[in-house]
Amino acid sequence: MANVAKKVSWSGRDRDDDEDGRAGETTPLLNGTGPGAAGSARQLTSSSFLRIGQLSNVDLNEDIHELETELPRQHPNEIPHNEKLLSLKYESLDYDNSENQLFLEEERRINHAAFRTVEIKRWVICAMIGILTGLVACFIDIVVENLAGLKYRVVKDNIDKFTAKGGLSFSLLLWATLNASVVMVGSVIVAFIEPVAAGSGIPQIKCYLNGVKIPHVVRLKTLVIKVCGVILSVVGGLAVGKEGPMIHSGSVIAAGISQGRSTSLKRDFKIFEYFRRDTEKRDFVSAGAAAGVSAAFGAPVGGVLFSLEEGASFWNQFLTWRIFFASMISTFTLNSVLSVYHGNIWDLSSPGLINFGRFDSEKMGYTIQEIPIFIFMGVVGGILGALFNALNYWLTMFRIRYIHRPCLQVVEAMLVAAVTATVGFVMIYCSRDCQPIQGSSVAYPLQLFCADGEYNSMATAFFNTPEKSVVNLFHDPPGSYNPMTLGMFTLMYFFLACWTYGLTVSAGVFIPSLLIGAAWGRLFGISLSYLTKGSIWADPGKYALMGAAAQLGGIVRMTLSLTVIMMEATGNVTYGFPIMLVLMTAKIVGDYFVEGLYDMHIQLQSVPFLHWEAPVTSHSLTAREVMSTPVTCLRRIERVGTVVDILSDTSSNHNGFPVVESNPNTTQVAGLRGLILRSQLIVLLKHKVFVERANLNLVQRRLKLKDFRDAYPRFPPIQSIHVSQDERECMIDLSEFMNPSPYTVPQEASLPRVFKLFRALGLRHLVVVDNRNEVVGMVTRKDLARYRLGKEGLEELSLAQT
Repeated sequence: MANVAKKVSWSGRDRDDDEDGRAGETTPLLNGTGPGAAGSARQLTSSSFLRIGQLSNVDLNEDIHELETELPRQHPNEIPHNEKLLSLKYESLDYDNSENQLFLEEERRINHAAFRTVEIKRWVICAMIGILTGLVACFIDIVVENLAGLKYRVVKDNIDKFTAKGGLSFSLLLWATLNASVVMVGSVIVAFIEPVAAGSGIPQIKCYLNGVKIPHVVRLKTLVIKVCGVILSVVGGLAVGKEGPMIHSGSVIAAGISQGRSTSLKRDFKIFEYFRRDTEKRDFVSAGAAAGVSAAFGAPVGGVLFSLEEGASFWNQFLTWRIFFASMISTFTLNSVLSVYHGNIWDLSSPGLINFGRFDSEKMGYTIQEIPIFIFMGVVGGILGALFNALNYWLTMFRIRYIHRPCLQVVEAMLVAAVTATVGFVMIYCSRDCQPIQGSSVAYPLQLFCADGEYNSMATAFFNTPEKSVVNLFHDPPGSYNPMTLGMFTLMYFFLACWTYGLTVSAGVFIPSLLIGAAWGRLFGISLSYLTKGSIWADPGKYALMGAAAQLGGIVRMTLSLTVIMMEATGNVTYGFPIMLVLMTAKIVGDYFVEGLYDMHIQLQSVPFLHWEAPVTSHSLTAREVMSTPVTCLRRIERVGTVVDILSDTSSNHNGFPVVESNPNTTQVAGLRGLILRSQLIVLLKHKVFVERANLNLVQRRLKLKDFRDAYPRFPPIQSIHVSQDERECMIDLSEFMNPSPYTVPQEASLPRVFKLFRALGLRHLVVVDNRNEVVGMVTRKDLARYRLGKEGLEELSLAQT
């Protein structure tokens, strides 16, 4: 796998270091230009000896110079890409607390009252997450409503004017130009300022909660670009929704608030310092994702279940309560602000960005004979969802290979915006589906060639934000749409939405999926009504709802959370059972063909994502076969020069180092004493925590946990730390800072057993030892993620430096 440019990945731009600012910590050959770029783990570390103690000296200035020269600036015309690879550039998060002496001393000093204070702070942070997420959702909703309304009024007036005197091509030109120019701004800020803000952000947040560090994903800059980008995408008329990005926005808000500082603004508010570690940050990001769902759909319970089903890998009862609290606060904040904005201060009837409206059980109930029909709709949704995902897969592969320059990505987004406007205009122009204006709730009725007092029905689908179109398809009375109108709209919007997902714009796939499903579901309901001679139970609105659920379930493959979200958004528990049936059927049928959309995009980015269980046929593999060797170990009392050389060694780039007790004069390995992280070693070197070799009895400088928390999350690269030649000869005692009780497994342990231990505890490093407790290997996330179940059984992915 040669030369995959970072522009097409989630990890930002070539010139940036990773999220923590550690240029020397992630794999430096980001474009795969080094030897063995597509080799396996064993090929990548072919110097197979247990490296303890002395390594060759590294000139740090020369090392930085090499890093700069090895990153090519030119963009090749084609970038080869193979999804059967696992990227080495993604680092893992440390979800397991390092229980070293500093940590244990601090925990012992905290009394019961202090623990209660910490717990209260957690609830306060969750409340703040809910309030801010709700306010961001309000801002997006109000700005989109006003800007989109202005655009539709301008285009409508123009079409009305030119319909009378001829020259409608000017109206088409105006519409396409408005769309393309607005989308251009939205695409430019994403492509050139923060590429990780592209898309809905759900796959990235899913990876983050799984334990993978996606660079820049929870930065303040990402939030600003995300919010501005999604407003411009929706106003630009693309086949997108603003609900998906709310999940990413809520996660960024949560990550920022819980840390009590902003690294982007370089401001430290000196609050919530206790929560400056990956374990705590992950829990708050879960709450932020749930608050985002709650604000988007007015579904607090659905938000909690979304975090459980799609996001959080690790869960507990107290976390559930806090997440539910954040979700409730989020939907209440949105409700209150929108009520004031709409002039109904006491009317809390806007719980989410999209409100499906009330479904009256008496008028739209369902009977037992409709259950098979609903299941059939689920099958259709699963097939259409699989088709959508398959088309989007090939389109994304094409984009990775050919559309990897930012300027090309902007041009493509503008092209899609112009084509969307053109398709909408042509379909409106060719449609003769006229409906009476009287009694209709159309916001921008377009007469075009219809008689006076009538409006063009096709125009209501395109002359609206997608959210409004969904609600219209659910609740417009029977006879509001011609079957031909719905059929053409479904076909065109399906391909437009598929083409749009994956563009370099901030946008979600929830609403387009619902709109496609609602259109073909309503068409299905109209067909049933014809077949049953207008029977009372064949209400098209009810089938529009089932079609929407089937289509969304077929694309994203969520079941539990989506059922509850749909129930909460419709305000009707009656449809819980049929919606669940439809979603389960759509998932089963869709999974038979291809993966869900989010999982597919995670796989395309070669992310080492760990699923819930190990591959079912992997019992034959043991820890000895999957572990990485050789392991770079450190002695308990180590020479500073050795530590610097190990951290500067770009060929290994390890992040965890077993600490062993061994004789400095021999290479004989002794038993495992603990584990220390790269980030901890960097802080120790930065604070000069070492003593001269002749004065080993002196007490080295004391550090507190605060020193490590202040450096989190962007630990400085080793190249930025100056160590003099005299200091290289000093000794550093790691006893106080290493984790003396790391998790270990014997080398005979089976892969499923290792996987379960690693996944359930959220580990980053798992040391493999022999029967004498001597280190023989190390299991990391990439060692486990590279085994997966393919169509021909268990397959092993290659590791690449891209």
